[in-house]
Amino acid sequence: MSDRTHDDPEAAGTAALFYEAGVLRRVPRTGWGYDGIPGGETVAEHSHRAAVIGAALAAVEGADPGRTALLCVLHDLHEARTGDLTPLAKRYVAFKADPRDVTADQTAGAHPAVRDVLAGAVDEFESADSAEARCAHDADKLDCIIAALEYRAQGHTAVQGKIDRCLAALKTASARRIAEAALTTDPTSWQQLFATTSAAPR
Repeated sequence: MSDRTHDDPEAAGTAALFYEAGVLRRVPRTGWGYDGIPGGETVAEHSHRAAVIGAALAAVEGADPGRTALLCVLHDLHEARTGDLTPLAKRYVAFKADPRDVTADQTAGAHPAVRDVLAGAVDEFESADSAEARCAHDADKLDCIIAALEYRAQGHTAVQGKIDRCLAALKTASARRIAEAALTTDPTSWQQLFATTSAAPR
């Protein structure tokens, strides 16, 4: 490990942010453990599919897919420092860090443009006032619903509470329609669809 100081502090600060973002590959989504599911996905894995879902919801809802995906990618960045606190755990935490404050600390040494982009995105998600933020919040919940349905298909039956809570939290018509479809769709159905379409004559 080099002990020399880089002569471009903003670049070094931005690089440090990238290292910190990588921590999310190892931070578990802790709520699944309450349902008897060992392991479960990481925060980074959740954020990735939430971004895919968010872009799709935004396209259907007439919002900006790129902006929505950005909000989804960044909405849990603060958990590199705080960990993933479930709603139950938050009841017993005396100090609840505002994700905007955590993001400000995470980006303090980064290039000013990086600070501005991340601060704006996290504030927009937390405020939930824009169409993109509403789609991002629904994408967060819809990913949880889909993950729960995947776990249920594997034999984990204690996930219904999460499904019900996330269904009730959905705001957009598109997210509600897709969630209802997901409830009756086999999680592996995409493989059969591929087999069917790939076998069709060209």
